[in-house]
Formats: sequence, C-alpha cells, structure tokens
Amino acid sequence: MRKDKNKALKLRLSGKSYNEITKILGIPKSTLSGWFSGLELSEESKKRILERVRKKSLEGLLKRNKNQTALAIKRNTNIQSKASKEIDSISKKNLLFIGTTLYWAEGYKRPIIRNGREVTYHSVSLTNSDPDLIKIYLRFLKEICKVPENKINADIRIFEHQNADNLLKYWEKITGIKKEKFGKIYYGVSKSSLGKRPFNRLQYGTIQIRVNDTKLFHQIMGWVEGIKKFNK
Repeated sequence: MRKDKNKALKLRLSGKSYNEITKILGIPKSTLSGWFSGLELSEESKKRILERVRKKSLEGLLKRNKNQTALAIKRNTNIQSKASKEIDSISKKNLLFIGTTLYWAEGYKRPIIRNGREVTYHSVSLTNSDPDLIKIYLRFLKEICKVPENKINADIRIFEHQNADNLLKYWEKITGIKKEKFGKIYYGVSKSSLGKRPFNRLQYGTIQIRVNDTKLFHQIMGWVEGIKKFNK
C-alpha cells in the first residue's frame, strides 16, 4: 500500500474530512473517494465529521449573510442617494403642498368642544419629534402662511430621565424660536404615542409648534380640502 494512502486512511478513520486530508497530504479528493469507497467508519468518527460539516455550513451561512447584509446596505444607500438628487429644489407651490400635507397628517384638526359646543377659536398646532420635519414646517408657516416669528410659540414634552435645559437649548437651536416663546415643559408622552414607540427613540422628546390664529387654521384646513378634491 502506498504510504500516502495508508496515512490518508488513518486520517479518515480518525474523523478527518476529504478537504482536511487533501490539505494535509495534497491528494486530490477524487483519489481519496476511490480509496475510501466501502470504508466503514466508527460512530465516533462519523460524529466528528458530521459536527465539522455542520460547523463549516454554519460558518458559510454566516459569511453569506454578512456579505448579503453589506451588499444590501450599499444598495440601499445608493438608492437613497440617487433619489435624494431628484429633489433639487422646492418651489413655493411645492412648499404649500408639503406644509399642508404635513398639517393634514400631524396637525391638530379636531374642533375644540367646551360645554358641549364647538368654540369658534382654533389655534394652528403641530407636534412631532423629527427636527427636519419641524424645520420645513416652520418654513411653511413663515414663507407660505406669512406668520411673523414673534407669533410662533412652542411647547416641549419630554421623559422624566431627560434633561429639560439641554432639550430646550436643542429645540431653540433647531427652530430659531426664542426661549421666552417656549411654554411649560411637559413630562411624559401624549396618549396617542403611548405604547407605540420606546422612549429611547424620542431622544429629544417632542415639540409642539403653535400659532394662535383662527383664520390661519381655517385657511390651512381649506388647503387640505383642496388636496382632498383630487381623490374624487
């Protein structure tokens, strides 16, 4: 018997795989297949080979998943980058639609009821946690609705563990609204948000932008109705 065949048989009987034996002895797997045909392995050797195959399969699967994840992230980043470039400017008409749609989705629209009757007074109020959404909504108020800066008020709602002073400074910087135009800071989240989002996703709490202007409220609601007409 060839010395390398004898070594190969001993390695195989010890539980080594074809790949491992080929790596150790440099013998092609096709040759090993011929040598090992009809070879009976012990249960212990079979178990070691099976465990090794499973380990290799798991490692291969993890590697494929990691590569697929990296490719997916790169692909998604490219899609977003390309899509972002499609928005090269925002006209006043665009800003009108954007602001109206934001208010339709996020603004306070329900009539105020007191003593069983709807009051005639309505403020324009929108609450959100996204600083970029708040910025473009403020552009809508100033550029489309012609609201003076000194007429824009804000309230902040935060969690107990958050620092009120730090978040006040944060929203002052984001909005450009002066400190004295901020009302009382509320703790906790609104009932509509309870159970929907974990507190750590609202790292800056939420901010409510208010304009005390009934006429503007009805104007915005009219714009909303104007958009609704396109569904008919």
